[in-house]
Amino acid sequence: MSSIANPSYRKRPLYHATLLASMGLFASFIMVLGNIATREDINLRIKEDMQASLEQVIPSTLHDNDLFEDTFTFTTKIKLSQTEQVKVYRAREKNKIMAIAFESSAVGYSGDIKVIMGVNMKGELLGVRVISHAETPGLGDKIEIKKNDWITKFTGLSRLNPPPEKWKVKKDGGYFDQFTGATITPRAVVKAVHKGLIFFSEIKQKNTFETNIADSKEISDENISK
Repeated sequence: MSSIANPSYRKRPLYHATLLASMGLFASFIMVLGNIATREDINLRIKEDMQASLEQVIPSTLHDNDLFEDTFTFTTKIKLSQTEQVKVYRAREKNKIMAIAFESSAVGYSGDIKVIMGVNMKGELLGVRVISHAETPGLGDKIEIKKNDWITKFTGLSRLNPPPEKWKVKKDGGYFDQFTGATITPRAVVKAVHKGLIFFSEIKQKNTFETNIADSKEISDENISK
């Protein structure tokens, strides 16, 4: 009876290996099904979150198009993030480009701080919002609009206003306030925004911003200069 209840094959290493592999395969199958079932909802949530961020940095009065859908990629040597490919969102009114929005980042106290910024054709900031960070709650998280209005101080500024040497926190001799006990965080945001304004200036100086960029999906600073 005991041999029937506990057949010898169950003691073999191959049996246990097969059993573990089967369980792993089954778990993977369930995970794949779950991913497929939720993929559309996840993508929709990502789109909704980005649209909400875009609405905060580009006023609705400046465009009549879908900012999320009207995009192009630009290859730049200015490291706005971990990639040189920058996705740019266009704001148009009657097909004329009124402003653009794009992401920039810099390293804060606890990792990368990513911002999205809107810039009009004069190079003036329409708005800046932090879209991801891992800064210390109660200190560094004051860069979030829901925690503090510090991030709104960038609105109306440009690459030369304040002067380049003043694009720093006051502790470093610059224009911008820092937080008590958290200087690294605002310093990183200022750096990210200033890099973004330099990026905008570079592509604007190619004298193709109103024409080529409006008609192209992918542009690089190399093929523009040819």
